[in-house]
Amino acid sequence: MVILKKYESRFHRTMTTYYTRNLCTLLVISICSNVHCQDDFTGYFEPDISLNYEVSKNYGHNFKVSQRSYLYEDDFGFRARQLDFSHFSSLKIGFDQSIALGIQYRFREVFENNQENELRFTQQYNIKKQRGAVRFGNRLRFEQRINPSLTIHRFRYRFALDFPLHGEKLDIGEAYFIVSTESLVSVAKSKYPEYDQRVTVNVGWLLKEKTKIQTGLEYRVEDYTNDSKNVLFATTSLVLNL
Repeated sequence: MVILKKYESRFHRTMTTYYTRNLCTLLVISICSNVHCQDDFTGYFEPDISLNYEVSKNYGHNFKVSQRSYLYEDDFGFRARQLDFSHFSSLKIGFDQSIALGIQYRFREVFENNQENELRFTQQYNIKKQRGAVRFGNRLRFEQRINPSLTIHRFRYRFALDFPLHGEKLDIGEAYFIVSTESLVSVAKSKYPEYDQRVTVNVGWLLKEKTKIQTGLEYRVEDYTNDSKNVLFATTSLVLNL
């Protein structure tokens, strides 16, 4: 009976990984095909560096620097758009739950004279569950995006899953896969609500015990109930843990 349960559990993990990988492959194909057919399309390249610092077992900080550049806007070309600096303080409130507060400053005026810089405050609740090799995450965020001319309140919900591509545990030198979908609604005074949807796929590698690198695509449909815009991001991330 013990042996039967062992093989049944292994079969369940194998099938879960198999179907998840195929779902992600179809997702990438669908994103690329959809973007190719769109007229109102913008492409960006966005690299970032994250530093995670664990103060204690239940409390930690995250510092992040990211830069966004145009890759396609009516035509192909590379042009800087913005530079972001952000910080999050996270507190675990249970075995699989955490809350966090964040602050971010976005520099845009130096890159585009007709745009404004932005100060952003974020409140976050996160819960994660694990089944075999697959980890599921639910994240809820509330944001206040403060510009000189306007303050926007944004509500975000993201569902994500990730798993190692080799075996049940991620070892040094091995790869992992992340896929997520996020729904957003933005509201501001004297403006109609704006609804966005995002789908992200990433492949990452555990280079060292505390160093990861990730690369992937993020597809966004912005303001899809009004003046819909299609955006594709090519992303790279370096994640360092202290």
